[in-house]
Amino acid sequence: MSNAIKIAFIGLGNMGAPMAANLLKADLRVSVYDVQAAPVAALAKLGARAASSSIDAVRDADVVISMLPTGAHVRALYLGSDADSEPSKQGILAHLRAGTLIIECSTIASSDAQALAQAASTYQVAMLDAPVSGGTQGAQAATLSFMLGGDAASVERARPLLEKMGKNIFHAGAVGAGQIAKVCNNMLLGILMAGTAEALNLGVANGVDAQVLSNIMAKSSGRNWALEQYNPWPNVMPGVPASRAYSGGFASKLMLKDLGLAQELANAAHNAQATPLGALVRQMYLLHNQAGHSELDFSSIAAMFGAEIGEAALG
Repeated sequence: MSNAIKIAFIGLGNMGAPMAANLLKADLRVSVYDVQAAPVAALAKLGARAASSSIDAVRDADVVISMLPTGAHVRALYLGSDADSEPSKQGILAHLRAGTLIIECSTIASSDAQALAQAASTYQVAMLDAPVSGGTQGAQAATLSFMLGGDAASVERARPLLEKMGKNIFHAGAVGAGQIAKVCNNMLLGILMAGTAEALNLGVANGVDAQVLSNIMAKSSGRNWALEQYNPWPNVMPGVPASRAYSGGFASKLMLKDLGLAQELANAAHNAQATPLGALVRQMYLLHNQAGHSELDFSSIAAMFGAEIGEAALG
């Protein structure tokens, strides 16, 4: 892909900002926008064009990449209003040139992705739903996994850009399939994180050091990604949110949102699908959010299992 391509990147949170930075490291032309000024300024120092608005960001763009918290944010960005089903001049979709490619990396409902793709097609704009997995560490290291929904031609067009930000690129199927894959993955992640935290708490409560127990389980049948790459116990693993008062990661409120999407997907499936563990862990994250921990990383669910974590670790 030519370095002359113009990319607009909108949504510069804990995931979006390092993803955009990796595009800049590849000497690509990137315009950036976020409602928060700080990440825009930081990326401008790396060579990005700091846009004054989302509409300004997509001016003459060949590719638009967005990474936003919820489906409501995505609808507002592209269509101009959360409630509107038709694009308005306030949404960026009405300002894109025919032939533009949208790579929508947020985790949203599959039905929202399909509706956006349908609206985009009226402007002769192609869209991929392209949610990611790998966490903030993966975003920084450009080792993310992308789960793509859309046509094969759009996937191949996007691939050179995605390879600058990620290590694994999967074509899950038609538009919306990427979101289905991501929701299934995050439901499992929530279950694994809660189970890992519960097991560690049980060991610590009975006198076993959390680091020792983590090492044992990492070499035994209980091993999993949450344990080995994103340990939820404070000071067991450097660099993860648990070792910095659960800050700067994947917010608990976003995990709650994704677990809710999983339940919606289960209810919408033919004959409805039973997801008892998914439903249980969603209830746990709901209580955790209601306890005031919505902005903390989702690994802070460990605090639910006992006093060993302590308030100091929660920031």
